[in-house]
Amino acid sequence: MRYSGRYAILTAFLAGALILKFNNIDQAYEEVEPFRGASIQTEIWNPLIADSVNQKEISLLVDAKSYTSRDMNVFMDDNLNLMIPVKALRDSFDCSAHIYHGTELLVEKYANEVTFPLNKDEVTVNSEKEEVSSGMRQIDGEYYVPLETLSDSLGYTYSWNMEENSAVTASGKSSDVTIVPASYDLRDKLRAPGVKDQGNHGTCWAFASLTALESSLLPEESYDFSPDHMSIQNSFALNQDYGGDYTMSLAYLLAWQGPVLEEDDPYGDDKSDDSLMPVKHVQEVQIIGSKDFQKIKEAVFKYGGVQTSIYSALKSSQSHSEFYNSKTKAYCYMGQDKPNHDVVIIGWDDNYSKDNFPVDLEGDGAFICQNSWGDDFGDNGIFYVSYYDTNIGIHNVVYTGIEDVDNYDDIYQSDLCGWVGQLGFNSGHIFGANVFSAQKTEDISAAGFYALGTDTEYRVYMVSDFADTASLAERQPVAEGKFGSAGYYTVAFDTPVTVKEGERFAVVVELTTPDSVHPLAIEYAADETTENVDLSDGEGYISAQGNSWENVESGQNCNLCIKAYGRNQQ
Repeated sequence: MRYSGRYAILTAFLAGALILKFNNIDQAYEEVEPFRGASIQTEIWNPLIADSVNQKEISLLVDAKSYTSRDMNVFMDDNLNLMIPVKALRDSFDCSAHIYHGTELLVEKYANEVTFPLNKDEVTVNSEKEEVSSGMRQIDGEYYVPLETLSDSLGYTYSWNMEENSAVTASGKSSDVTIVPASYDLRDKLRAPGVKDQGNHGTCWAFASLTALESSLLPEESYDFSPDHMSIQNSFALNQDYGGDYTMSLAYLLAWQGPVLEEDDPYGDDKSDDSLMPVKHVQEVQIIGSKDFQKIKEAVFKYGGVQTSIYSALKSSQSHSEFYNSKTKAYCYMGQDKPNHDVVIIGWDDNYSKDNFPVDLEGDGAFICQNSWGDDFGDNGIFYVSYYDTNIGIHNVVYTGIEDVDNYDDIYQSDLCGWVGQLGFNSGHIFGANVFSAQKTEDISAAGFYALGTDTEYRVYMVSDFADTASLAERQPVAEGKFGSAGYYTVAFDTPVTVKEGERFAVVVELTTPDSVHPLAIEYAADETTENVDLSDGEGYISAQGNSWENVESGQNCNLCIKAYGRNQQ
């Protein structure tokens, strides 16, 4: 104990000297000079510095976006490199970042390709290998890379301020500069799943959504999901010949009705096992605006395949059409017909010649799309759709949050058909509250809901003991933030809220969506496919200002699309 005390005093003393030493944030860590005649070796000195840094909150500023060590598990290693989790790179650096074979990280942005091998002190930048003091490491199942090395490799500036315990890194490029190359193909990155065949059924929507989902998990995880289960074991009144769209896919996935494995529910036998449980939980989906080709490309680049819709004048792989060039595998429809077929965008080529298409076009460029008509169609199931196609890129979905099934223990919901419509008070601002009965004593840890427009601001509240609408005045804030894109999001609470078995609780969501008059998603019986919507399983309320509440089941004949997620108490 006496030795431990002396060590703590020495640590504090050295930390004080350290602050004086590193006043200049540009001074290199290696320039450590003796003080008071002492000769402290690097292997002793550096861990003391790192320990001093890690005992305090670390702040990061990445391209003007602020983070702390509370947001992500960033730390300084014994070589005085600030290490950042790989899982945080995609959003913080706005880049493509993927682990291959569990042993190699590929980061892509602008014209740069940066590769970090696991447990080797090296990095390869655009085919040029360099030695570094720290490389990629795996700690408790989490991958980390050195922030300064990554910044340098991507052409960023980097600085570390010892006094403020903060790092700043920035690209210095205008936001107008695209992060993606002129052409890109997920097949070249091992991020495109195998081509499937829907046969004679109207199930392209299920095939497209699950292909996009599988792509989002690659290359880290490889799955073969069952379109049979999605097209049969959903909450809609339809059969496999009826057809569908991406909102049906979202409803099925977000309700945790799937996905299940193809081997457990094979396609084409006209039967499905209703006892199967999902093998993944979808918690976040981003919806990309109509004809926003730049956002579509960025989504493919960062996340994976984008589900979209076209009007197909072709009926099968054996069909012919004036809009399709079978020799170049190039398609472009220009007309008034609405979409009737879902495909997955897996890449693009801005320079793909307009002469490849059987119609006259203004310019070059095409999306690379994966179909669900087997290998006989196109180039082993892949074809080009012109940027000038009437419908390509109007309806677009990318799966951005796919988690293991142990992420939460319970889901509370009353919207099994999901987003069918939307409501509001002719304003972009609204409160919505869903009331649930606790299945057991547990911690409500997150809420899930739709943002129906870009730049939606939200606040989430909890009422742990709901009696009637007067209880909603006692709501307590648990989370707030802003979504850049439309979509469905799961928002973790700042602090989980304990609910007791059998008691009722309410999740309240306050939304502000610019340029919207109906910002809240609802489930209701809109047509024959949603005629089985059950209003008896929900208790929801809406309010313009959060003080006077209206029941939506009785007043609007709908359920609110607000879910809650619970975890067992430890």
